[in-house]
Amino acid sequence: MVEGAERRRYPRIEVNAYVDYTGTEVLLYHRVDNISLGGIALTAASAEERGALVELVINFPDLDESIETQAEVAWARHDAAAGRAEMGLKFANMTEADRATLQRYLDRLRK
Repeated sequence: MVEGAERRRYPRIEVNAYVDYTGTEVLLYHRVDNISLGGIALTAASAEERGALVELVINFPDLDESIETQAEVAWARHDAAAGRAEMGLKFANMTEADRATLQRYLDRLRK
């Protein structure tokens, strides 16, 4: 593989979407940094530990729709000096209906 080449299964897309998630804390209305069919990345005041399972509600204002699913924390970076954290979440147990909604949203963004 070429050094620096994209190794992700699904390309990430920057979006106008928001997520509420429940893990050790309940965090509401956090902006999604990027999203794909495989997962999302977001910035929040704190992050869950790698491997933790969280409940998500992802809101797509452009579609006036939302999806509810679970995700596993694939990676987390804590920046105590800045008072924030970043997380990469891998979707788990997503229903076919929610996956179809996400696909419609991603297709719309690519136009």
